[in-house]
Amino acid sequence: MTQIYFYSGSGNKLQTACRLCAKALQQNMKILIYTPDATMLKQLDELLWTFSPTSFIPHCHIREDSALVSATPAILSDRIPADMQFDVLLNLHREQPPTFDQFNRLIEIADNSPEDKQVARERYRFYKDAGYPLQHFQLDD
Repeated sequence: MTQIYFYSGSGNKLQTACRLCAKALQQNMKILIYTPDATMLKQLDELLWTFSPTSFIPHCHIREDSALVSATPAILSDRIPADMQFDVLLNLHREQPPTFDQFNRLIEIADNSPEDKQVARERYRFYKDAGYPLQHFQLDD
Protein backbone atom coordinates (compact mmCIF):
# COMPACT_ATOMS: atom_id res chain seq x y z
CA MET A 1 0.00 0.00 0.00
CA THR A 2 1.24 3.48 -0.86
CA GLN A 3 2.75 5.40 2.05
CA ILE A 4 1.76 9.06 2.12
CA TYR A 5 4.20 11.70 3.41
CA PHE A 6 2.75 15.16 4.06
CA TYR A 7 5.03 18.16 4.54
CA SER A 8 3.18 21.28 5.64
CA GLY A 9 4.29 24.81 6.40
CA SER A 10 6.63 25.18 3.45
CA GLY A 11 7.83 28.74 2.91
CA ASN A 12 8.69 27.88 -0.69
CA LYS A 13 7.03 24.84 -2.19
CA LEU A 14 9.50 24.43 -5.06
CA GLN A 15 12.54 24.71 -2.77
CA THR A 16 10.98 22.08 -0.52
CA ALA A 17 10.32 19.89 -3.57
CA CYS A 18 14.01 20.17 -4.53
CA ARG A 19 15.16 19.19 -1.03
CA LEU A 20 12.82 16.19 -0.91
CA CYS A 21 13.82 15.17 -4.42
CA ALA A 22 17.52 15.29 -3.45
CA LYS A 23 16.75 13.20 -0.36
CA ALA A 24 14.94 10.56 -2.44
CA LEU A 25 17.82 10.41 -4.91
CA GLN A 26 20.29 9.92 -2.05
CA GLN A 27 18.25 6.81 -1.21
CA ASN A 28 18.55 5.60 -4.84
CA MET A 29 14.87 6.10 -5.54
CA LYS A 30 13.42 7.05 -8.91
CA ILE A 31 11.01 9.97 -8.53
CA LEU A 32 8.22 11.38 -10.67
CA ILE A 33 7.42 15.03 -9.95
CA TYR A 34 3.86 15.68 -11.07
CA THR A 35 1.84 18.78 -11.83
CA PRO A 36 -0.30 19.70 -14.83
CA ASP A 37 0.88 23.32 -14.35
CA ALA A 38 3.40 23.96 -17.18
CA THR A 39 4.67 27.16 -15.57
CA MET A 40 5.43 25.36 -12.32
CA LEU A 41 7.23 22.57 -14.19
CA LYS A 42 9.39 25.15 -15.97
CA GLN A 43 10.21 26.93 -12.69
CA LEU A 44 11.09 23.64 -11.03
CA ASP A 45 13.24 22.59 -13.99
CA GLU A 46 15.26 25.80 -13.67
CA LEU A 47 15.51 25.47 -9.89
CA LEU A 48 16.75 21.87 -10.04
CA TRP A 49 19.73 23.11 -12.10
CA THR A 50 20.72 25.69 -9.50
CA PHE A 51 19.25 24.35 -6.26
CA SER A 52 22.56 23.41 -4.66
CA PRO A 53 25.88 25.10 -5.42
CA THR A 54 27.75 21.85 -4.79
CA SER A 55 25.55 19.26 -6.46
CA PHE A 56 23.21 18.64 -9.36
CA ILE A 57 19.86 16.90 -9.33
CA PRO A 58 19.72 14.92 -12.59
CA HIS A 59 16.30 15.39 -14.14
CA CYS A 60 14.45 15.65 -17.42
CA HIS A 61 10.92 16.06 -18.72
CA ILE A 62 8.74 13.00 -19.37
CA ARG A 63 8.37 14.00 -23.04
CA GLU A 64 12.10 13.78 -23.77
CA ASP A 65 13.80 10.81 -25.42
CA SER A 66 12.67 7.54 -23.80
CA ALA A 67 16.27 6.36 -23.26
CA LEU A 68 17.04 9.60 -21.39
CA VAL A 69 13.87 9.30 -19.31
CA SER A 70 14.74 5.69 -18.41
CA ALA A 71 18.26 6.66 -17.32
CA THR A 72 17.29 9.78 -15.34
CA PRO A 73 16.29 9.43 -11.66
CA ALA A 74 14.04 12.52 -11.42
CA ILE A 75 11.34 13.08 -14.02
CA LEU A 76 9.19 16.20 -14.38
CA SER A 77 5.75 15.41 -15.73
CA ASP A 78 2.29 16.77 -16.43
CA ARG A 79 0.91 13.21 -16.53
CA ILE A 80 1.38 9.94 -14.69
CA PRO A 81 2.50 7.24 -17.11
CA ALA A 82 1.10 3.77 -16.50
CA ASP A 83 3.94 2.05 -18.36
CA MET A 84 6.87 3.31 -16.25
CA GLN A 85 8.11 2.39 -12.78
CA PHE A 86 8.92 4.98 -10.11
CA ASP A 87 9.47 4.60 -6.39
CA VAL A 88 8.15 8.02 -5.42
CA LEU A 89 5.49 10.38 -6.71
CA LEU A 90 5.97 13.98 -5.60
CA ASN A 91 2.64 15.73 -6.14
CA LEU A 92 2.65 19.47 -6.76
CA HIS A 93 -0.94 19.53 -8.02
CA ARG A 94 -3.80 20.91 -5.94
CA GLU A 95 -5.69 17.61 -6.19
CA GLN A 96 -4.74 14.06 -5.34
CA PRO A 97 -3.02 12.66 -8.40
CA PRO A 98 -4.62 9.95 -10.51
CA THR A 99 -3.28 6.42 -10.04
CA PHE A 100 -1.08 7.51 -7.11
CA ASP A 101 -1.53 4.04 -5.65
CA GLN A 102 0.90 2.56 -8.21
CA PHE A 103 3.77 4.18 -6.24
CA ASN A 104 5.46 3.00 -3.05
CA ARG A 105 5.49 6.57 -1.70
CA LEU A 106 3.53 9.72 -2.35
CA ILE A 107 4.91 13.05 -1.16
CA GLU A 108 2.56 16.00 -0.67
CA ILE A 109 3.72 19.54 0.14
CA ALA A 110 1.57 22.35 1.53
CA ASP A 111 2.73 25.93 1.77
CA ASN A 112 1.56 28.59 4.22
CA SER A 113 -1.12 30.20 2.07
CA PRO A 114 -4.70 29.71 3.29
CA GLU A 115 -5.76 28.36 -0.14
CA ASP A 116 -2.99 25.77 -0.28
CA LYS A 117 -3.58 24.72 3.33
CA GLN A 118 -7.25 24.13 2.55
CA VAL A 119 -6.71 21.96 -0.52
CA ALA A 120 -3.92 20.06 1.28
CA ARG A 121 -6.30 19.33 4.17
CA GLU A 122 -8.82 17.94 1.68
CA ARG A 123 -6.17 15.67 0.14
CA TYR A 124 -5.04 14.57 3.60
CA ARG A 125 -8.63 13.68 4.58
CA PHE A 126 -9.10 11.77 1.32
CA TYR A 127 -6.01 9.61 1.97
CA LYS A 128 -6.88 9.12 5.64
CA ASP A 129 -10.49 8.14 4.90
CA ALA A 130 -9.22 5.68 2.26
CA GLY A 131 -7.00 4.02 4.88
CA TYR A 132 -3.57 4.94 3.53
CA PRO A 133 -0.71 5.10 6.05
CA LEU A 134 0.10 8.78 6.62
CA GLN A 135 3.08 10.56 8.09
CA HIS A 136 3.00 14.30 8.68
CA PHE A 137 5.99 16.62 8.98
CA GLN A 138 5.69 20.27 10.00
CA LEU A 139 8.31 22.39 8.24
CA ASP A 140 9.81 25.52 9.68
CA ASP A 141 11.27 27.04 6.54
